[in-house]
This record gives sequence, C-alpha cells and structure tokens, in this order.
Amino acid sequence: MYFLNQLSTVLQMGFIYAIVGLGVYITYKILDFPDLSVDGTFPLGGVVFSVLLTAGCPWPVAMLVSFFAGAAAGLVTGVLHVKLKINGLLAGIITMTALVSVNLLIAGGPQVSFSQETTLLNNGFLNGLARTAANYMQVLFILLIVALCKVLLDLFLKTKSGFLLRATGDNPQLVTQMGKNTDNYKMLGLSLANGIVALAGSLYCQYSASYSSNMGTGTVVIALACVIIGCVIAKHIRVMANTTGVVIGALIYYAILSVAMLLLGSDYTRLIVAVLFVIVLLFDTGLIGRTVKKLFRKRNKEDGDARA
Repeated sequence: MYFLNQLSTVLQMGFIYAIVGLGVYITYKILDFPDLSVDGTFPLGGVVFSVLLTAGCPWPVAMLVSFFAGAAAGLVTGVLHVKLKINGLLAGIITMTALVSVNLLIAGGPQVSFSQETTLLNNGFLNGLARTAANYMQVLFILLIVALCKVLLDLFLKTKSGFLLRATGDNPQLVTQMGKNTDNYKMLGLSLANGIVALAGSLYCQYSASYSSNMGTGTVVIALACVIIGCVIAKHIRVMANTTGVVIGALIYYAILSVAMLLLGSDYTRLIVAVLFVIVLLFDTGLIGRTVKKLFRKRNKEDGDARA
C-alpha cells in the first residue's frame, strides 16, 4: 500500500511538471531563449487560481484565467526583451523578481488555503472513493490535462504560426524573408510558454489544496532537466515526438528525485535537484553525453558494416 501511494505521488508530480516542461520546451528548445520568469509564473498561476476559487469562481474558469495571467507575464518578458532591447536573461529575471511582489499582493499574504473547495482533484466523486483509488483517479485527471496540453501544442506547431515560431528559433532570416516580424513570434512563444507553466501552477495548488509563496523556487531547473532528458530520449527514439519525450522525461526525473529524497531526506531537496541537474547536463552536452554519442555512432557504423 505504501508503494502504491508513493507511486501515485510520483505520477501526479511528474505529470504536473511535465506540463511545466512543455512550456519550457517552447522557450528553451524552440526559441532558444533563457526564460527565468518561469519561477514567477508558476506561482502566479497558483495564486490566481487560489484567489478566484476562494472568491466563488468555478475551478475550470479559474484554471483558464490562470493560463491567461501567465501568458500576460510572459508577454511582459517578451516586451522587455524585444521592445526595450533588454538582454533575454535579464528580462526573465526582472519579470520573475517583479512577480514575487505581484503574487504576494494578489494573495494578500504568504498562503491561501482552499481544502474545502471543489476542484479537479478534490470533489465529491473522489471523496467517495478509497484513498488509493482516489489518488489514482487524480493521476488520471492530471494525465488528461497533460494529454490535452501536448496534443494542442503539437497541433499548434503544425500550423503556419507554429512553423514561423519554430523558424524564429532555428532560422530567423527565413521568417524575415517571408515578410514576418520575428519579434512578434518571440512574444507569442513567451506568452504561450508561460501560460502553460501558470496552468501547471494551478494544478499544483489543487494537488496541495493551498497556495504558498515559495512554491515556485527551482521550477525552471526542474523543468529544464525534464526537457533535456525528454529530448535526449526522443533523439534516440526517432518515432517519438519531443513533446512526448518531455512528458516521459518529467516522470523519470521526478522518480529519481523521489528516490533520492527518500534515501537522503527532504531537507536536502534543493541540493538533490542541483546535483541531478548537473548530471542531466553531463548526459546532454558534457563528457558523458559525448561518450554516449560516440558509442551510438560506433554501434550504428558496426550495424551498417554488418548489413553491407
């Protein structure tokens, strides 16, 4: 029973951070933009959801408003970078810093609790089930949100606007030659990415039945690790889309993080996150990553020689 409860926790948190990863995938992999405002928009989505819910707003509407609040914050980062010509890294830091005060102002304090309110993860249907069954139904509900975000993002990237968004990161000259402004697509990508992250923040608050002002700390590090792991997996499994890889990467990362926390204790969570991120980077572009790539190239060459 303990194992089943722990597994449900890993799946729930893994899927929530998979949504964050999908947002960060847009900025990190598609736009090649170092967006640190994620650490502010994640709790922004949570606080907007929490305040609206306690004010009597239905949870689906509160989640939708959370998305648009995050999108607006992402647009601010885009305007700072594109219109005011501020370095992308600094623009994200400025937005993240400002959101600390904005979130506190919206919440009216460091915490907002809504354990008695009806949400996606706390309702009459779930309350009537046994604890383990309710936990896995929560996993299913979160998975449905993940699937919806992934499918909609994949569909968007196949549209003309999605193509131009990808071209903005890969080949901005092409976008310019087509008579389009790359600045607009940078702002679009940042808005969409931070909107998705804020949506994940609203889900996280539903999972914990409260909002806390420190819930966004380290979000961007965890999300980047999920994206890097997912893209490495998708690179070696050609039929897998990067967005699918991000979801799988989030599950793998959070499973490893949970085991490490179980062995070392929750007091070392931030240290564990930092160490895991370094290991992920080593696998992606560091010494370990280069060694793995050489092994893959050697194996592919041997397979080719054998077929010849």
